[in-house]
Amino acid sequence: MEKSLQLPIYLFHEGTNYESYKFFAPHTDSPRGGVWVFRVWAPHAKSVSVVGDFNGWDADKHVMRQIAPGIWEAKIDKLRVFDTYKYCITAADGRKILKCDPYALHAETAPANASKLYASRYTWHDSKWMAARAKRDPYRSPMNIYEVHLGSWKRYDDGNFFDYRKLAEELSAYCLSMGYTHVEILPVTEYPFDGSWGYQVTGMFAPTSRYGTPDDFRYFVDTMHRKGIAVILDWVVAHFPKDEHGLCDFDGQALYEYEDELKKEHEEWGTRVFDYGKKEVRSFLISSANYWATEFHIDGIRMDAVASMLYLDYGRRGGEWRPNAFGGNYNLEAIDFIKQLNTEMLTTHEGMLMIAEESTTFPMVTKPAYDGGLGFNFKWNMGWMNDMLCYVSANPFFRKDMHDKVTFAITYAFSENYILPISHDEVVLGKHSLLDKMPGEYAEKFAALKAFLGFMYAHPGKKLLFMGSEFGQFIEWDYHKQLDWFLLEYESHRRLHDFVRELNAYYLQHPEMYDLDCSYDGFKWICVDDNTQNIVSFKRVDEKGDYTIAVVNFSPVRRQSYCMGVPEMRRYKVVLDSNEVRFGGDDAELAEYDAEDGEMHGQEQFIRMDIPANSVLYLRPGKALKRKKRKLADADDSKDAKPKSEKTGKASKAAKADKAAKADAAVKPTKKSDKESARSSDAKTDAKPRKKTADAAKKN
Repeated sequence: MEKSLQLPIYLFHEGTNYESYKFFAPHTDSPRGGVWVFRVWAPHAKSVSVVGDFNGWDADKHVMRQIAPGIWEAKIDKLRVFDTYKYCITAADGRKILKCDPYALHAETAPANASKLYASRYTWHDSKWMAARAKRDPYRSPMNIYEVHLGSWKRYDDGNFFDYRKLAEELSAYCLSMGYTHVEILPVTEYPFDGSWGYQVTGMFAPTSRYGTPDDFRYFVDTMHRKGIAVILDWVVAHFPKDEHGLCDFDGQALYEYEDELKKEHEEWGTRVFDYGKKEVRSFLISSANYWATEFHIDGIRMDAVASMLYLDYGRRGGEWRPNAFGGNYNLEAIDFIKQLNTEMLTTHEGMLMIAEESTTFPMVTKPAYDGGLGFNFKWNMGWMNDMLCYVSANPFFRKDMHDKVTFAITYAFSENYILPISHDEVVLGKHSLLDKMPGEYAEKFAALKAFLGFMYAHPGKKLLFMGSEFGQFIEWDYHKQLDWFLLEYESHRRLHDFVRELNAYYLQHPEMYDLDCSYDGFKWICVDDNTQNIVSFKRVDEKGDYTIAVVNFSPVRRQSYCMGVPEMRRYKVVLDSNEVRFGGDDAELAEYDAEDGEMHGQEQFIRMDIPANSVLYLRPGKALKRKKRKLADADDSKDAKPKSEKTGKASKAAKADKAAKADAAVKPTKKSDKESARSSDAKTDAKPRKKTADAAKKN
């Protein structure tokens, strides 16, 4: 064996060769007609040959030699980039098996599946982006993720896919215009079956050729970076498919998967499970992640189905799984692998994101590996997602008994670093589109969706929204075709789209919406328990003390003269209203409300405000006011309160006269008519002239 090969082979067998693709992937000094070096790991094989178009697929022409135990090599000249090839493996039992190269850098387009020779010639132009990324604090920065399936976001009129370069131009411009900071793409690691959406992978190092070449994908990432958009890749190492040309029984028997029959398969998915304890498999998998970060400048990896890796009994009944050495159900080998992976990725690639789709209560997922955690940066908050989609899908009449689904997530919101995911999994396979989940008539669905999104963007946690939800895709996601972009020709969809753009802009422009996402210091409930009226309100604060108050009405009933505690004796202005005319509602102007003296919701002052049905309001503090002792008006007095002019900020003469006649009447600034300003029967205050505690006044 050549001396230069000793170290990479040793590290490969030790599970620490994180650049094993440099050793195993076919390479040459002269891509056009030069000598190519092929290597493959197949320890159970009797013999291995390289076959392809260049030798008529004849296994006798280019037989590989074993250069180390289990490692085979061949050198073949006069080959060119894009030549197809496979390994013909003679198994221990004499069977001949044709397998794709596990380290292939390119592949034929499905349904063909041979590997292809490839050598990159791309020159990157994102040095400024990469330097800035290394200095960015992801926990204190905005993260507004647009999740995309590249094959069905947009297509040509004839149904053909956009290629990576076309997608780069169109998608980067769209994300920039909408205010998305990150794009997360469903897997582009090569896969054979379109219906898997990329989640059953056969090429861990090859961008799928459905949309072009590896250098085309480099252009995609480069363009995103030049537009200021980070790229997150869905990456699947929880399982792999049993396609004959893939990793399954690679050299005639279990190699990349567990040999143990009680560990090797996910029967419900029809897939095999990687052997996370095998050191060569660790080198292979960590090298894959490292390859995408190094060669394609990927900014983040979202690991799919992490829960299935962590638990030996995941998807298995009693007697179908084998306990670990301590008798438990944790897969200790997978846990150790994940820690090793995250440590390597976050140490080697500055500014890299490692994100877990983990649906259980497994502890310390986003704590550093050196502190006993798994070492991810972020974890999808599946509990919040399930609770909220259950809540907003329910008939509003029953929501009073489901209020905990809105509030419970805060009890654990800061135990991990969370992303709030409304992903592809929630708008497919009979679950309905996000818009169609909302109950009510046509207009009510749009109003309810805007209220939900406004709540989501104010709630602690980074944001993720699947494509199409931002303009109200009505039917479920269908990977066979592009999104229904024609819906933007209809006003309701266009107004929703405008609202999401404005919501994104507000999120990016106000640090309180993201600065302390991972800290209790960034969030405080104001009204947490008004379950009968389906209302919550809370404050988001940044490190400097600037804040936004979010008020959400999940009811189809308008609440008028709603009394709500506020932190300071100030004038509060509505700065974002989902019921504005420009968003398809009927509020012509943004209201202002002067705080009044009186205890409510744990605050020493309160405001009386109108809250449209199915709406979200964001309020910001303004002018400081002098504290003046007042009594809470009773319901009858409040009917005579007159609105304050938005333009002058002063009460009308009629309002002043009315106020003098009734000293206890409330000053309720609003843009609505007197008739609309009358207090609803379900929002009456205590008639007794006394200060009210938060508990006594919570339903005012």
